[in-house]
Amino acid sequence: MNTQDRIETFAKLGDYLSAIDEAGFNTIVENARNENSWFTKESITSAIHGLIKYLNKTDLENWTSPYNLTTVKPKKVAVIMAGNIPLVGFHDFLSVLISGHDILIKLSSKDKVLLQHLIQKLIEIEPAFDARITFGELLLKNFDAIIATGSDNSARYFHYYFDKYPNIIRKNRTSCAVLNGSESNEALKTLGVDVFTYFGLGCRNVSKIYVPKNYDPTLLLQNWSSYEDITHHHKYHNNYDYQKSILLINRSPFLDSGFVMLQENERLVSPISVVYYESYEDEDALALKLTEAKEKIQCIVGHATPASVPFGQAQSPALWDYADQIDTLKFLESLN
Repeated sequence: MNTQDRIETFAKLGDYLSAIDEAGFNTIVENARNENSWFTKESITSAIHGLIKYLNKTDLENWTSPYNLTTVKPKKVAVIMAGNIPLVGFHDFLSVLISGHDILIKLSSKDKVLLQHLIQKLIEIEPAFDARITFGELLLKNFDAIIATGSDNSARYFHYYFDKYPNIIRKNRTSCAVLNGSESNEALKTLGVDVFTYFGLGCRNVSKIYVPKNYDPTLLLQNWSSYEDITHHHKYHNNYDYQKSILLINRSPFLDSGFVMLQENERLVSPISVVYYESYEDEDALALKLTEAKEKIQCIVGHATPASVPFGQAQSPALWDYADQIDTLKFLESLN
C-alpha cells in the first residue's frame, strides 16, 4: 500500500462509523461499558464523532501532505495506550499506520473493546493491514521505536526502559480556560462541554479557569445547570460526595451547584467533580504564567489571547492538534 491507499482505507473507516446502525452501535457501547463503566453511550458517541470529523479523504490528505511518507522504510512502532477516555489511543494508531510503519499495540485494560472493533473493521476494508498490526502484553519486545502515554509516574518507568529507542513519552496534562469577563451566557454554557465531556477525565478537559479580578464565579454554575444529569453516573457521584466531604472536613471555601464544585485554588489539576478557578489582574502576567506551565497544559480555551481553542471545542481536536504539542508524524517520518 502507498500513502494514498492508506488514506482511502481510513476514509472508508470513517464512512463505516458515519453509517453504523443503531443496533450495532448499542452492542459496541454495551461491551465497552461492561469493560469500563466510565464509558457511557454519550462518551463513546462523542469519541466516535471526533473520529468521523477527521477520517475523511480531504483532512487526511491535508494532514499527511507536508511529510515525505512515500520513502518510509517500515519499522515496528510500539504504542502503549492510555484508557482514560474512549479511543484515546486511536490517533497514535492512525499515525503509525498511515505513515507506512507497522504497529505493536499495548492496549489499556480500560479500553480494549472499541479499538479492537475498529481494527477488525479496518482489516475487513483492507486485509493488507492484518500483517501490519500486532498486539503485545506488558513486556514489549522486538520493536524499533515507541510511543507511550501514561501518568507522570509511569513516564519515569517508560524513560528507564525505553530511552534507548526513538520515543515519544507523554505525561499527565490538563487544560484550562481564560475568561475576560465579556463572555455571554451562551459562551459560558458552551464552556461546560469542555469541562464535563468524559466526566473531566481527559487531558483536554478544562480543570482550571482563570477569571478577571472581581469576577462572579457563580455565573459559571448558573450557566452549567443543563449538565446536572452528570451526577446520575454512580462513579462521578461518588467522586462528588468524596471531594465535597474533603472540602467540608478541611473547612475549605467552595461553591456548590449540587453536581460540581468551584474552588479558588492556584493548582492546575483539579479532582473529578471539582473545577479550580483563579483571578488575575494583568493579562501579560497571566500569559507569562501559562507559558511557564506549558509542559502541564494541553490546550487553553477562550475567545481571546492567550487562549487558542474556542469554547466547546477542546474535545474536538484536528488531526494536526498533537498531544503534548509533539508532532507525531514528523517523529514517524524521521525513523528512516
